Amino acid sequence: MHLIFVILHRIYFPQKENKNIVPVIITKEFRFEAAHYLPNMPEGHKCRRMHGHSFKIGVKVKGQPDAFSGIVMDFAEIKAIVKPLIEMLDHYVINEVGTENNSPLLQNPTSENLAKWFFESLKEKLPGLYSIEVYETCTSYCEYIP
Repeated sequence: MHLIFVILHRIYFPQKENKNIVPVIITKEFRFEAAHYLPNMPEGHKCRRMHGHSFKIGVKVKGQPDAFSGIVMDFAEIKAIVKPLIEMLDHYVINEVGTENNSPLLQNPTSENLAKWFFESLKEKLPGLYSIEVYETCTSYCEYIP
């Protein structure tokens, strides 16, 4: 209901452009468990073997907070848009998902390729999408910023 109110408010009371407002980046995080292997790594490299991760994905959206609501975007909207992609990968072998969906990025699912895949899959649905972070571990991650 709140979302409908915000949309109607934006239609009837559009924001005046204010050059003094600094854009804000909001982040919604998601987690999933999945297995993968990196087929293009050298023979004998440990990542060439099947293994799994507790992935964390950060979806960053950049924009001006709405003058009325004070938000860039409702986190629930981001969740609804990203959730189908998380469900597609959660508790699956990412390489197999890539083969089934004819996605070369998922057939060689490095953190870099996963970040790009998420971005490319979301950019049309999430206006203001700024970047995607993919954490394989709590200390190793990449950020895709096109």
